[in-house]
Amino acid sequence: MFGQKELDGIEEILQKDFMDLGVHSVVFIDMAGNIIANLDNGVMGHDIYSLAALAAGNFGAVSSMAKIIGEDEFSLLFHKGEKENMHFSKVMTDFLLVIIFGNEVSLGFLRLKVAEAIEKLKLILEPLQVLD
Repeated sequence: MFGQKELDGIEEILQKDFMDLGVHSVVFIDMAGNIIANLDNGVMGHDIYSLAALAAGNFGAVSSMAKIIGEDEFSLLFHKGEKENMHFSKVMTDFLLVIIFGNEVSLGFLRLKVAEAIEKLKLILEPLQVLD
């Protein structure tokens, strides 16, 4: 599905929009938890494969809860910790953007950058859906 050109484009967006902003890690996955792109600040020591699988499962569970209360879906999730925070955003129907960041990054500014990045990612992803 993804060629090297598309993967390079995705990584460039993640680098410029998130890593350069100061986030600790950004992972772009499909809804099955498969990692498409993963960038971190070199300090992270997390098991990214387990994290990706759990993030996809978490998003799936929350989507089911949304349906129970009459919503089609929740397009983003946010978990706040003492030192680390996680932001999940759905990208189109098949992908999920998972961002790990510290308290030094403003949630409001991050959400703005996420919205911008999703539009850029769609430019790469939408032509690929036509080919499927």
